[in-house]
Amino acid sequence: MSVTVLFVPGLRDHVEDHWQTHAARALPGSVTVEPLTTDRLSRAARVAAVDVALNAIEGEVVIAAHSAGCLMVAAWALKPTRKIRGALLATPADVENPLPPGYPSFEDLNANGWVPIPRMRLPFPTLVVASRNDPLAGFGKVAELARGWGAELIDAGEVGHLNPPAGFGPWADALPLIERLSQ
Repeated sequence: MSVTVLFVPGLRDHVEDHWQTHAARALPGSVTVEPLTTDRLSRAARVAAVDVALNAIEGEVVIAAHSAGCLMVAAWALKPTRKIRGALLATPADVENPLPPGYPSFEDLNANGWVPIPRMRLPFPTLVVASRNDPLAGFGKVAELARGWGAELIDAGEVGHLNPPAGFGPWADALPLIERLSQ
């Protein structure tokens, strides 16, 4: 692969047995956005961290984001600072509705700039992966976001939130989808 893959985790940052961690290990030279130590719930701070990571990479980039990381990419794309070859946005979270217990409250997310979710057409080819039983976003909502972003929607079936609690460490489709975007 002649491009660098930038992994953009969600609000829980690096999770050891997450599909992003496994994919990053399989792709030498890939980069993961560093976790924040302050302003962890600030969308603006998260988007700035994506921008810093992207601008530190030379050459072409494919972004692989998960959950709220997808929303960070959509917000970053409002004022992109560089050209992106493509983006894989896997199971974006619906922060416009209350999330399940254990996640930030709607009020906290709203106060930290997460609402509304940007819906403008993204300036790069984008694949959005949706789950039929994601507790953080209904399939219809993710399909609506994909339409707004001008993305191809991929129906992953019943994969929960595509994370370790849903039974995913490695995700077999991750590397082929990233490879498809890198072509």
